Amino acid sequence: MRSPSESRYAAGRLSPLRRVSDLRRLRDEQFDVLVIGGGVTGAGAALDAASRGLKVALVEARDLAAGTSSRSSKLIHGGLRYLEQLELHLVHEALTERGLLTSRLAPHLVRPVPILVPLPAASPVARVWQRAYYGLGVAAYDVFAGVFGSGRGMPLHRHLTRDGARSLFPSLRADKITGAIRYYDGQVDDARLVVNLARTAASLGAAVVTSARVTGFVREAREVVGVKVRDLESPDSPEFEVRARTVVAATGVWSDDMSRMLRDVGVRPGLRVRASKGVHLVVPRSAITGEAGLILRTPTSVLFVIPWGGHWIIGTTDTDWELDRSHPAASARDIRYLLDQVNTVLDRPLTVDDIEGVYAGLRPLLSGEADSTSKLSREHAVVEPMLGLLLVAGGKYTTYRVMAADVINRAVRRLGGPAQPSRTDQLPLLGADGFAAAWRDRMDIARRHGVTAGVIEHLLERYGTLTVHLLAMIEADPALATPLAGAPEYLAAEVAYAAQAEGALHLDDVLTRRTRISFETAHRGAETAAHAAALMGDALGWDAAVRAREIEHYLARVEAERQSQKMPDDLTADAARLGVADVRGYSADRGTDLLEVDL
Repeated sequence: MRSPSESRYAAGRLSPLRRVSDLRRLRDEQFDVLVIGGGVTGAGAALDAASRGLKVALVEARDLAAGTSSRSSKLIHGGLRYLEQLELHLVHEALTERGLLTSRLAPHLVRPVPILVPLPAASPVARVWQRAYYGLGVAAYDVFAGVFGSGRGMPLHRHLTRDGARSLFPSLRADKITGAIRYYDGQVDDARLVVNLARTAASLGAAVVTSARVTGFVREAREVVGVKVRDLESPDSPEFEVRARTVVAATGVWSDDMSRMLRDVGVRPGLRVRASKGVHLVVPRSAITGEAGLILRTPTSVLFVIPWGGHWIIGTTDTDWELDRSHPAASARDIRYLLDQVNTVLDRPLTVDDIEGVYAGLRPLLSGEADSTSKLSREHAVVEPMLGLLLVAGGKYTTYRVMAADVINRAVRRLGGPAQPSRTDQLPLLGADGFAAAWRDRMDIARRHGVTAGVIEHLLERYGTLTVHLLAMIEADPALATPLAGAPEYLAAEVAYAAQAEGALHLDDVLTRRTRISFETAHRGAETAAHAAALMGDALGWDAAVRAREIEHYLARVEAERQSQKMPDDLTADAARLGVADVRGYSADRGTDLLEVDL
C-alpha cells in the first residue's frame, strides 16, 4: 500500500527510479500474488489484487501491452454476433463492462462511437425480413445495455433509410444497400488503457517491472512458490528468484508455455489455447467519407470500418497462427482479403497505396473442436495445473476486469484469511477522477496555459486529468510544446512523459504503444524516430551510441514489417519479420542477444 503522505499520481509513476526500486523489491520481498504478463488481463489482475490489500508484483517480458492488448480493433463492445449465436451471458457481461468503463472507470479513454449495420440490397420481401432480423438484434443489444448493463453511456439505436445511411456515410455504394441501422459501442486506445491499469495498480503498492522475462518456476516439492526472472535491461546480470505465495499466469497465447515449464513433473495444462491472427489496416480519413463506422459480414469473420481520429481502422481477419507469437506478421494475402471485403460496399475502392499502416495481433482462444477460429469460444477459464500456479486464458479485451476478478478470487481462496471481494468496479483509473469537469472546462484550461483548445482536447482524451502534469512539464520546458517531427498531432511532452511516468524503456515502446505513430503515419514513425530518441535519451540518460542504436533498431523493424506485408503467405511473412531481433537485451553495450522466448 502507498504511504498516506504520497499522492495517488506520485505512487503510480512508472519512472526509471521506480523500476530500480521495484526490481529491488522483486529480489528482497515475498509477494501474495505475482502476475506474469503485462497485457490487459495481467494488468487488470494486478490491480484487482492490489485493490484488495494484497502484496502484488507484475512482471512482463517486453513492454506493457506489447502483445495482443495493443493490437485489437480498439473497441469496447458487447459483440453483436454473440447475440446471433445465443451466447447471451457473454453479451450481458460485456455490455455491463462497457457501461462501467464509459461511465466510471475510464471515461477519458473509452467513448461512444457510432456504427452502421448496412442492410444489403435485396428483394422487397427480403428487405423486410433483413430489417426485422437485424433490428431485433440491435434492439436486444440496447435492452441488454439499458436493463442489465451498469450505466449505458451510449445512445439508443436508430433505423435509417438508404438516403439516411448515405448521408451519414456517403462512401457507401447506393446499389449495395437498402438502408442501415445505427448503434453505438465504445472505442478505446487499448495500449493506453493497459498502461493506466498498471499505473493504477502501482499507485496501490504493486511492483510493476517490464523487460523482466520469466525463465522458469521455483518449486518446493509439488508446489510453485515463485519464478526465475532475467532482467533484460541488464542481460549480464544473473537470473534471480521472485518468491510468491501464488503465481498468476496471464500470458495469453503463451499460456501453454507455462505448463511446459513444469513438464518434468508431468503437469497437464488443464486448458489449451489457440492463436488466431487478426490483421488491421489503417487508411487516412480522406480515403473514406463517413461520420460513423461500419460492421459487415464476411465469409470468415466480422469486418469493422472504424473512425480513428484522422484515420480509419479496417479489420479484422480471423485465421490460425502457429508461427512466431511475439511478432505476428501480416501478409499480402491478409491485406488483399481486407481490401476485397471492404471494397464491396465502397463507392471508391481502396488500394494498397491508400494504406498508412498495418498491424497484426493474436487472440488467445480456448481451443475446442471447431475447425474455424471464428467459432472458438471467447469465454475465459481459470485453472490450477499445480499448487500455487493459476492460469487465466481466453476471454476478450472488453471483459478483462471479469477475468481478473475471477482469477484473483481463486487466489484469495487459496491464500486463506478474510475473503475480500473485488472492488475494481468502483475504482476509477488514474486520470478518470474529475474528467467530466475538466472536459467541460477545457476552454478555460487552454486559456490559462496559453495553448489551443485542440491541444487540451487531445491531451484530455489520452491522459484525462493527468493532463495537468504534462502541462506542468511544458511550463517548465516550453520546448516540450513542440509537435513531434513527422507526427504533428503529438507533442514532444508526450514522449518525455512516457519515459518519465509511463514505464517506456525503448523507442519502440513510445512510437508503437504510448503513441500510435507507428501505424498512423505513412512513414510508420521513421521520420519521428530521431526526434523521439532525443527526447527519450534526455529522460533516460542515453548516450549517443544508445540513441543511434535505438533509431537503427526501430528503422530496421519498420523495414522488416514492410517487407513481411509484401510476402504472399504467413510462412514467408513470418520469415521476413523475424529478420529483426527484439530490442530488449539487443544492444551491444547491454550484452549479447537473448533468445526470443517472450512470455
